[in-house]
Amino acid sequence: PFADAFDAVFSNATLHWIADHNAAFRSIFAALRPGGRLLAQCGGGPNLSRLYSRAASLMRAPYCSRFFDGWRGPWHFVQPDATRASLTQAGFAAIDVSLEQSPVTFTEPAAFAEFIGCVCVRHHLERLPSDLHGRFLSELTTAASADDPPLTLDYWRLNIQARRPAA
Repeated sequence: PFADAFDAVFSNATLHWIADHNAAFRSIFAALRPGGRLLAQCGGGPNLSRLYSRAASLMRAPYCSRFFDGWRGPWHFVQPDATRASLTQAGFAAIDVSLEQSPVTFTEPAAFAEFIGCVCVRHHLERLPSDLHGRFLSELTTAASADDPPLTLDYWRLNIQARRPAA
């Protein structure tokens, strides 16, 4: 309903929740006026790979495995080359896509556990009975405490800029 309606589209931490980037970029392209600009940042590439690898191991543990039958994570972390290709296919020009490390370190295990429970692994916790939440978070936090640096989330940001060509 927003054909040629906007001079700019800004997206922050949203696109990694959308599985079909090709469709998203086509829709954004159609919503932009000629010469309009897309500016976005989302999780990309190996975003949170250390945490999610550990969570995947726990999901296979005997106390968890039955709760994760058919599990498919809700994230779609894309590499820059695939994003460039999707933007080009949608019709964008002046494309600039990059990936940057953006680690976040916590000073206390409790703060780390609370954050990942609310933000990073909340979808995992939704599948587990509440009496297993603490164990799941504790095992992830204990493993992260041994990292160098400890209690650090390996965030990677995918930066996206593109323009719809002028008419």
